Amino acid sequence: MIEIRELCKNFGTFPALTNISFEVNRGEILGFLGPNGAGKTTTMKIITCYMHPTQGDVLVDGISVYDDTMAIRQKIGYLPESNPLYMDMSVVEYLKFIAQVRNIPYSKVKDRLRQIATTCGLTEVLGQTIGTLSKGYRQRVGLAQAMVHDPDILILDEPTSGLDPNQIVEIRNLIKTLGREKTVVLSTHILPEVEATCDRIIVIDKGAIVEDGSVAELQARFQGAENIFFTVKAGNDGVEDKLRSHFARLHVEKRGQPADGTWEFTLSAKERVTGQDLREDVFAFVVSQGWILLEMTRSETSLEEIFHKLTLGQPNN
Repeated sequence: MIEIRELCKNFGTFPALTNISFEVNRGEILGFLGPNGAGKTTTMKIITCYMHPTQGDVLVDGISVYDDTMAIRQKIGYLPESNPLYMDMSVVEYLKFIAQVRNIPYSKVKDRLRQIATTCGLTEVLGQTIGTLSKGYRQRVGLAQAMVHDPDILILDEPTSGLDPNQIVEIRNLIKTLGREKTVVLSTHILPEVEATCDRIIVIDKGAIVEDGSVAELQARFQGAENIFFTVKAGNDGVEDKLRSHFARLHVEKRGQPADGTWEFTLSAKERVTGQDLREDVFAFVVSQGWILLEMTRSETSLEEIFHKLTLGQPNN
């Protein structure tokens, strides 16, 4: 649905974007991540034809931004970070106005507004003045205006910015619902939101793409040493020595003193081996010794850690 080819954007002598290229497939929810000033909003403004590129091209459903910007705008619903709304208008008045701007036939406006109000959870506040709504409801109104013409693509710039945790969950669930039918490009700083919502992630830093893949793919690429945390009930007879002897090639660390025969350990590999799962080895050894395995977890590199490594230049362990 979206194809970006060697896109560049300069503001005077400052290069905001430097030869970025990527594609967004139909029906995909793409998380577009990066620190402030990385180029996220600039990219979104170029895709939505609010800004011209310096070099390169963007194709939306095969249409170049140089050829037909109005056709592209008809295919896209855009929620900018600032979410500009007319605070003195009621929700229904505002959405009717947007429907007119989007050239929706008058005979279809009523049904379309009913549909969009139901989808965005606005039915109960249609008659309220926008300025009296909570920020969560204002974000819903912003999403409704982006969707009123039933576009194939949604470009959402920080859609949950400034919302409380409950409102974030509501908007996140709404975006996931929309993603079943539409292509969504989502910019956010809330990393758990990306893990819960997005099919794929692109990380941009200093105007260049530094990583592209699903959360699982990024974790696999950036996962360092494998750490297994486990608790066993095994009495007090040489448990630690037996573990160290059996797992001699690994690092075994006792995390606490035994209490009632219960031991806590960390088992670490120096590096991750593709296809290896140390939990299987731990389970098999514990069973062979007649011990009881009470708990076992494996640490994984979080999206936050990956983000820091990519944007702060930290080495990949």
